[in-house]
Amino acid sequence: MERTRIAVAGASGLIGSALVRSLTSDGHEVRRLVRHAPRGADEVRWDPEKGRVDPGGLAGCDAVVNLAGAGVGDRRWSDAYKRRIHDSRVNGTAALAKAVASLDAPPRVFVNGSAMGFYGETGERIVDEGSPAGTGFLPELCVEWEAAAAPARDAGVRTVFPRTGLVVARDGGAWGKLFPLFAAGLGGRMGDGRQYWSYIALHDEVAAIRHLVDRDDLSGPFNLTAPEPLTNREITAAMGQVLRRPTLFPVPAPVLRTVLGEMAGDVLGSARVVPKRLLESGFVFAFPGIEDAIRAA
Repeated sequence: MERTRIAVAGASGLIGSALVRSLTSDGHEVRRLVRHAPRGADEVRWDPEKGRVDPGGLAGCDAVVNLAGAGVGDRRWSDAYKRRIHDSRVNGTAALAKAVASLDAPPRVFVNGSAMGFYGETGERIVDEGSPAGTGFLPELCVEWEAAAAPARDAGVRTVFPRTGLVVARDGGAWGKLFPLFAAGLGGRMGDGRQYWSYIALHDEVAAIRHLVDRDDLSGPFNLTAPEPLTNREITAAMGQVLRRPTLFPVPAPVLRTVLGEMAGDVLGSARVVPKRLLESGFVFAFPGIEDAIRAA
């Protein structure tokens, strides 16, 4: 891949920071969208919740990648925090899409992060990119989030939606909270453990995003999840096996509901999501299995 200039929103997050490291290590120029006053030519100021961004800061970029958004699992879901989750994604996406569309020479691709939460509760049913949206806060958010990118798509910019699963990483995200518990021998299944978790190694997440940026023939939704979703019970066993720790402390569903509130429904819910379109595009996972993904983290 030739040297390119790529703007990244959410560059300080778990996925964004790993993507920036990957791009810069390969010699690409990265412009980070930041909330503070820019400290250099590689920073562009924006305010995602208020829907503000300087279009001039995106001029000359070959691609814009939006991974910004308040953390879904960072805290209990109060009405105020749910509004923040919504505004940071929908308003930020709309601002970027409008800015991209307004440029005389727009980027060739707009990669706008989404989530497997699009599908909601799937039980044992396998879902792919052709499956409909679920119901509830997260599915409805994802639908609105993706729809906010319409100005870029309508302007003829190739628009891609990576619907990311649970990212297996040592620091950050859901797994960042699981690793210390399991390392201390305090890990265990959640609820009855039969719910499916669709995961992806951080390495593969970054590689998949770059794949979507590079391939001019790819657009629309792509599930960024490992090929074989596993149950929470199976993942718990794998964590214990790799970390060589017991997994004797299950967390009952009522306790999760008390501690997490509404968010417990997504921890206890089942999401059996497969990356049909990503595999059809020729992408090859480096860490497709859960034990390999855990070791990589």
